[in-house]
Amino acid sequence: MKSLVKTELGFGNLEIQDKKEPIPGKDQVKIKIKYAGICGSDIHTYEGHYKVQVPVTLGHEFSGEVVEVGDNVTEFKVGDRVTSETTFYICGECKYCGAGDYNLCDHRKGLGTHQDGGFAKYLIARKESVHSLPENVDYKSAAMTEPLACTYHAVSKTKINEEDVVVVIGPGPIGLLTAQVVKSFGAKVIITGLTNDKIRLDKAKELGVDITIDSQKSNVQKVVNKFTNGYGADVVFECSGTVPAAKQGLDVLRKKGNYVQVGIFSQPAVPFDLEKVIQNEIRVVGSRSQNSADWEPALALMNEGKVNAKALVTHEFDITQWDEAYQVIKSGEAIKVLLVPAE
Repeated sequence: MKSLVKTELGFGNLEIQDKKEPIPGKDQVKIKIKYAGICGSDIHTYEGHYKVQVPVTLGHEFSGEVVEVGDNVTEFKVGDRVTSETTFYICGECKYCGAGDYNLCDHRKGLGTHQDGGFAKYLIARKESVHSLPENVDYKSAAMTEPLACTYHAVSKTKINEEDVVVVIGPGPIGLLTAQVVKSFGAKVIITGLTNDKIRLDKAKELGVDITIDSQKSNVQKVVNKFTNGYGADVVFECSGTVPAAKQGLDVLRKKGNYVQVGIFSQPAVPFDLEKVIQNEIRVVGSRSQNSADWEPALALMNEGKVNAKALVTHEFDITQWDEAYQVIKSGEAIKVLLVPAE
């Protein structure tokens, strides 16, 4: 089967290879891929900023159909519509595994990073990570369950109250999903982006975000202050992973507000105004990936129509068209790009 494989670390080194069709072992499920989403971390991996265990087939956002199950699997059957968590292996013994925080296990291995992922025709998932799709969740939407679970995980890191004012910085797929999750809690949402993000900011309006701001044309702090009677936002979710955005997030946050870092920076060490954190008693929280507890709520949000994930899809390619997919993402033309297997 054709697979899109990161062969070596560094920029590029992504090629189509013919790989043997996988066979499920005990406690494993074989899934035929319908759609696989390109994540920002896939872009970072391609550009050499994010390390994976090479060689490995990329792709950790996907949906598909069960075509075979291994021994000891009774929870799923051939023909089931499913998606899967990225977790392929955990130690099951550390303090984090014991608390259900599988995303923090030091020995965790993930699909698309350590184990072959979804940019192929088939993949193998552990049965504990597989989730059946609810009736109203189609395959395209389901391919975005993982990023939605990541945003649900981030939102659950802080308490969102009705009538809170929440600023989401970065109107990419993660920012747009975060905004929808926050709206489901009854809060008011302001989302910010750059002039190049016009398509994404327009999509935010379409999805019911209260205020959209082009930060290159308007003073974000003034807009937020006007909307909050001068206090500032209750919560900020920084979803772009850029240094100016992190600074802006602290500037628009009220005293005793909550700052949640969701976006991944291209360089790990960034300047951060800790004086502002101290003087304003700001609570800073990091949010890494997702864990099992985030998946069923994420699927429920789509099933109930509270999150429209499919609305973010602007482009579809097969896995042999990576270069085209990469270009539409980097140009700002795309919001969410899905890949399909190649015969």
